[in-house]
Amino acid sequence: MGSLKKSLSNMVSVKVREYVKDYCKRNGLLTLSVFAVVTGCVLGFVLRSLNLSAQAKIYFSFPGELLMRMLKMLILPLITSSLMSGLSAMDTKASGRLGVLTITYYLWTTFIAVIVGIVLVLIIHPGTGSEIDGHHASSGPVMTSADALLDLIRNMIPSNLIEATFQQYRTDLIPIVQAADIKESQVNYVYVMPDYHNPHLGHPVFLEITPAPDIKYKVIPSTSKGMNVLGIVIFSATMGLLLGKMGERGAPLVNVCQCINECVMKIINAAMWYFPFGIVFLVAGKILDMHDPAHLGEKLGMYFITVLSGLLVHGLILLPLFFFFFTRKNPFPYIRGLLQALVIALATSSSSATLPITMKCLLENCGVDRQIARFVLPVGATINMDGTALYEAVAAIFIAQVNDYDLDFGQLVTISITATAASIGAAGIPQAGLVTMVIVLTSVGLPPADISLIVAIDWVLDRFRTMINVLGDALAAGIMAHICRKDFERAWPPTSKSDSRDTVISFGNQSVALSDAPLIPHRCDYVFEVDGDNVLERPVACYNLCQV
Repeated sequence: MGSLKKSLSNMVSVKVREYVKDYCKRNGLLTLSVFAVVTGCVLGFVLRSLNLSAQAKIYFSFPGELLMRMLKMLILPLITSSLMSGLSAMDTKASGRLGVLTITYYLWTTFIAVIVGIVLVLIIHPGTGSEIDGHHASSGPVMTSADALLDLIRNMIPSNLIEATFQQYRTDLIPIVQAADIKESQVNYVYVMPDYHNPHLGHPVFLEITPAPDIKYKVIPSTSKGMNVLGIVIFSATMGLLLGKMGERGAPLVNVCQCINECVMKIINAAMWYFPFGIVFLVAGKILDMHDPAHLGEKLGMYFITVLSGLLVHGLILLPLFFFFFTRKNPFPYIRGLLQALVIALATSSSSATLPITMKCLLENCGVDRQIARFVLPVGATINMDGTALYEAVAAIFIAQVNDYDLDFGQLVTISITATAASIGAAGIPQAGLVTMVIVLTSVGLPPADISLIVAIDWVLDRFRTMINVLGDALAAGIMAHICRKDFERAWPPTSKSDSRDTVISFGNQSVALSDAPLIPHRCDYVFEVDGDNVLERPVACYNLCQV
């Protein structure tokens, strides 16, 4: 009897150990990341009571700063290599159809997100009765909608690719105050003041009004810090399409891009174990910099609830419904494979910085075709900003409600269009939506200075809307993989085992299938083509990477 109990306990313990081992293998990193977010929140609120100095906060946040720098370092090589290698391997017709469908879907979901935000803010009225003092202290940046649209088009075609890796074009309007001409001053009012010595008499007083100074704006081309991702995406996509048309002449550069892409993914695999440690200090450092939470909740609580409700409706109801409508598959197992990317998006509040993790989750957990993911994700991280568009629409109407400014239907339509367009131009960096908010406010005549109303709480909402942006990119990749699967099946027809053809390259003492080799070596001993039971020797073009 004792031996039976012992064997049962051993069996149970073995099963438990196997379950724990399997769980840690599949979800260990995700569990650590979620635990890191919770730990960072608790640690941040605990350390607020110590009133750390600004220098101490910088030192404390240093591990989180390293995490952000690590992720931003991988953005440029990942975008360029994935787009060039992915599009070069696509058929021209298939890639054109994929591009049109992807951009159309992105614009459609962004517009739907704006409509959701407008409906919620008109129902909840978060700005009604809000009393916020001192928000007209600064005049804010000067920008017009036309200049912002032209800047977006200019950034699509950067004049200098090297410059585009660290800054982007921006139009500055510098106010020039011109003093009024004194000769134009005239007597506007005449007052009769009583004479103190003789009350029955009075003496006239002439009040001279000086005209207001004339303010003119001078347009000055300028730049802003931050990578011009939109220009790099368009250049890389163009290069990828042309490399595919070049055939064998473009193969060396395509192989280099494939190697760079593979190296970046290996770097991500190695660096992911640092993420939980960095997330703790990243989140805690942000909480240390936060103003009084109770005061913010009293002033902006309803605004926070409105934006968060819109993001939840769009991210947990509408986007999964779109996925189910197009693919007829349950979206939630697919979303479960993206949890690691969503946690990183919550911690970093940057969709571009989350791009490497999103790519890894799609390829390994969701089974999306590599070439589709290489195109859809970089484009989505640049132009698909569902959460940002929803937030800008809600914020604009909230500011109008605070100022008791009634918006008619035409102005609501203007907000929906400008919020959609402005979100496309928003960079995938933390709090980029604040910059493009100026476009939405000026389009309906609201003061840009009132952006200061929402700055205090923007860093929290920025994390949630980044999660929705990343979720929208990933779901779009799954939808495009389902819709365009027939195009890729025609481009690469499946072969049976009996009729399989492959090329084996032998160099030195190694043999590698050509379909699995990311790079054709310069020195090849011999090349065989295997066709069923027949082995045929044929020459192959061996490229020197220095000779393109």
